[in-house]
Amino acid sequence: MSSSSIDPLQESLEKFNAIASAAIPSYPFLSQSTIKLLNYSENATYLVTNTETGEKYILRVGRPGYHTKTAVESELEWIKSINRHSSIHVSLPITGGNGDYIQVVNHENMAYHCTLFSFLEGEAPNEDHEHELISQFEMLGAITAQLHNHSILNWEELRKFKRLTWDYDTILGQSPKWGRWEDGLAITPERKALFTKASEKIRQRLERFGKAPDRYGLIHSDLRLANLLVDQGQIKVIDFDDCGFGWYLYDLATSLSFIEHKPYVPKLVESWLKGYRSVRPLSEEEEQDIPTFILMRRLQLVAWVGSRDNETTRELGGGFTEDTDALVEKYLRDGKI
Repeated sequence: MSSSSIDPLQESLEKFNAIASAAIPSYPFLSQSTIKLLNYSENATYLVTNTETGEKYILRVGRPGYHTKTAVESELEWIKSINRHSSIHVSLPITGGNGDYIQVVNHENMAYHCTLFSFLEGEAPNEDHEHELISQFEMLGAITAQLHNHSILNWEELRKFKRLTWDYDTILGQSPKWGRWEDGLAITPERKALFTKASEKIRQRLERFGKAPDRYGLIHSDLRLANLLVDQGQIKVIDFDDCGFGWYLYDLATSLSFIEHKPYVPKLVESWLKGYRSVRPLSEEEEQDIPTFILMRRLQLVAWVGSRDNETTRELGGGFTEDTDALVEKYLRDGKI
């Protein structure tokens, strides 16, 4: 087989599979176990099953260069803090035989950070089940408000964490963490001009919105449906890998990731607000800027789809960018999504 015929995605998966296998011996209680790839996106995530006890775990193999070891340690500290001080169900990190939460596997002169988590039962919300999703978004709003309250109440401790910053500059501006939307798929000259107008309007709105302590702090920043588990009427939150410092309303926008163009989104937002306000106040002024955060996230995802190679991005393709046109036009016309 010629090198040109090798699928880069398959090549990456084989490498991550090898690293995951190399990490397992770091956990003596998994000496008899099986591993199965669950998801490959920013990281590779595996289901690990102890074949002696039947216990299940989640192993995350981090993409090299995305986070420092210190940043991952901050993420894990926040998860443990949330578990101690709230009723939110989260997946907890588990130490290896050396007592460390992060196991480092060196492969081809690169260091991969591997973390084992407890397994949580549940299924991700289904975007095709509109009525269920609307009800679930009320619960999600309340959970998100609890996260934000925890962030505000523990700010002196959390502000010391080494985590990503999610603001205009790192999402759509000069230092985009997930790439430039201008390099996304299906970006024509006409579409670039249209999206540029929207990006500039977003920048102006966010400058007015500001970064007051009740609006900006440590957030999950990736509460999309795939990172939620519904189990017996409860919602559990997983995958804090992208947690960082950003606007609290950005958490709502991330909950709508990849479905921003769905006709039921206004109902989801309304339900989310009801749940959120049952726990924490949100002003009418803040509510008016929700479309700004939703569209900012959508343009960030256009960049992500164009800069990543995995099953999700291949499935979405340029059609995801094309479906963004109507959202941008409506936002420019009347400030709504």
